[in-house]
Amino acid sequence: MTSKIADIRLVASHPEVYEPCDDSFALVDALLADRMNLLQLEPTMCLEIGCGSGYVITSLALMLGQDTNSSVHCFATDINPDAVEVTLATLKAHGVHAEVMNMDIASALEDRLAGLVDVVVVNPPYVPTPEDEVGAGGIGWLYMLTLAANKPSELCGLMRKKGYASKIIVQRSTEEESLHVIKFWRDPDSEVQIKKAMANRGSPTSIFSRLSRLSFSGHGNANSK
Repeated sequence: MTSKIADIRLVASHPEVYEPCDDSFALVDALLADRMNLLQLEPTMCLEIGCGSGYVITSLALMLGQDTNSSVHCFATDINPDAVEVTLATLKAHGVHAEVMNMDIASALEDRLAGLVDVVVVNPPYVPTPEDEVGAGGIGWLYMLTLAANKPSELCGLMRKKGYASKIIVQRSTEEESLHVIKFWRDPDSEVQIKKAMANRGSPTSIFSRLSRLSFSGHGNANSK
């Protein structure tokens, strides 16, 4: 039986690529904890932004049974070209596949995947997120890793105003930092807030607003909790 997550011994490495660490493990643990909900969602399109070594996207592909179910399509992006090669090697070592591309966030995929992405996974830069950088409209399920400095409860409150419910899936303290993995999903009771937020936005610049163009609208309901 195939392992549900990537084997750390099979994860490729490169001097210029971030290796799996506490944050990567927390993100994968959150996905694993939510695996039954993910399987019930039956996602066909998944995306990781900032794939690094490929540990997370490989684990997600394995959790969803991509090695035996060809209907699950995975995409991964990274601004570091070395990370693209490392991720491809990690995927290959585990017998799963993703289309891995060198780009900023998902800039070259916005038209191609608009309205199609079911699950997005992201471990963004460790900086607090100001209110005007929390975008509006459209994400399906988003698993996001944050630090205590990002003020997770405030971030959840801001996203609630944009029409998204949230749940902290994993909370973990290490010697250096406090990690939270938050799951966001579209709240069907907040359509008015979503439309209002979209109307008030200018050109998308944040990671949230960039992601909004990729996401779907059919599966992101509260049954995911």
